[in-house]
Amino acid sequence: MPLTLTLEPAVTPALRDGLLDLWTDVSNAGGAVGYVPPVTREEIRPALVQHFAAMADGRVKLLAGHDEEGRVAATAFLTFNTHHLMTHWLWLYTVMVHPRHQGKGWGRDLLRTAADTARAMDGIEAIRLTCRGGLGLERFYEACGYKEVGRVPGAIRVAPGDDREDVIMLLPLV
Repeated sequence: MPLTLTLEPAVTPALRDGLLDLWTDVSNAGGAVGYVPPVTREEIRPALVQHFAAMADGRVKLLAGHDEEGRVAATAFLTFNTHHLMTHWLWLYTVMVHPRHQGKGWGRDLLRTAADTARAMDGIEAIRLTCRGGLGLERFYEACGYKEVGRVPGAIRVAPGDDREDVIMLLPLV
């Protein structure tokens, strides 16, 4: 059961709806992608619209994965820095694999393809991402070659009295 990854797919209603479904399902399964369950598609829609606007401006590239049935099953958004002193690295945001496909190696495939994509871009020397502490996500990213380079205590408030660390990870590409 392969994952088919596409860089900068055409933004169609089917892709939009698939991304909304993926983001909702991942969030409601406890995934740390900007929301805390329960969440609806309508709550996520404004964030997706922001991603689409940044894509239209050329500030973001979408890497989308589809499963064997053609459903959106994985995503990562590669986001360029706008500060002139930081254009040699980019951010990786909203990294998701649908819960029904986790454990198949698709997350590693997604990150490997994101790194290969970034390596092919002129002047990009590293990828940074952040992840929510307390879930063990940093172990997954470390297994994919990322190194923890910092933590911001209490930066993410998932609920009153439940603050988490923002873990900063870096993947050197050169």
